[in-house]
Amino acid sequence: MRRDIFQAIADPTRRAIIALVALQAMTPNAIAEHFDTSRQAVSKHLRILAECQLVAQEQKGREIFYSLEIEKMKEIDEWLEQYRQIWEARYEQLGEVLEVMKKQKEK
Repeated sequence: MRRDIFQAIADPTRRAIIALVALQAMTPNAIAEHFDTSRQAVSKHLRILAECQLVAQEQKGREIFYSLEIEKMKEIDEWLEQYRQIWEARYEQLGEVLEVMKKQKEK
């Protein structure tokens, strides 16, 4: 089954892993130290994130390091941008309505 990036970020543990590897590349053991779950559970989350191309794996000696794939995060941002524009326009409209109400009250 092919997952998409939104399925990957739907899980709070995976979002926390993304936040960790956004700061620096980490090994699965280093990532697992931040959670009260098994190393195996963290590995499953990492596999899903890698499948969705949100994290990259790099072999350094005997260790595998995971780091954030920023280009995939940009896809999420681009998708959100359409909604950001809608809400910003609505806030501007609300601000205009409040300004009109304030002027009417002053009269």
